[in-house]
Amino acid sequence: MIRTGLGWDLHSLVTGRRFLLGGVEIPAEKGELGHSDGDVLAHAVTDALLGAAALGDIGELYPPQDPAWKDADSLVLLRSAYGKALEAGWRLVNLDCVVICEKPRILPYREAIRASLAAILEVDAGSVFVKGKTAEGLGIVGGGLAVEALATALLERPDEPPGGAASPVWGRRS
Repeated sequence: MIRTGLGWDLHSLVTGRRFLLGGVEIPAEKGELGHSDGDVLAHAVTDALLGAAALGDIGELYPPQDPAWKDADSLVLLRSAYGKALEAGWRLVNLDCVVICEKPRILPYREAIRASLAAILEVDAGSVFVKGKTAEGLGIVGGGLAVEALATALLERPDEPPGGAASPVWGRRS
């Protein structure tokens, strides 16, 4: 069986905070405001994985009202959420992400972000892709007031159909 999940997140940008994407700190004048460390990309990826596995969402598992998650490392949350998907029998096939912001430019940091996410998800970096886009000066993202991220995850689980019949995806049992 295969499933896709879509994750989205948006964070305000403020001075005095780090700008994190997928666990990689990027030099910037402003960083993401959030209850945790604010890593907008890690949050979107977490929701994409949880959605594909039908296991809830980031706000349900790690509520911002809970002081336990104050300034939490978003990669720890991502690893925990993916662990729940693994326990349910799912594994990541690929992850495709888009980060939308005016500054900083993402391209110089893309490979480091891909490697960071791949390491957390225990997949080859070739299974993870990240694109940087701008909002062309439009809206709160285009005005430099926020950063937005989207992620789509493809998960697979080698479920066997009832009765052990051949599966069109996985083939016959030996």
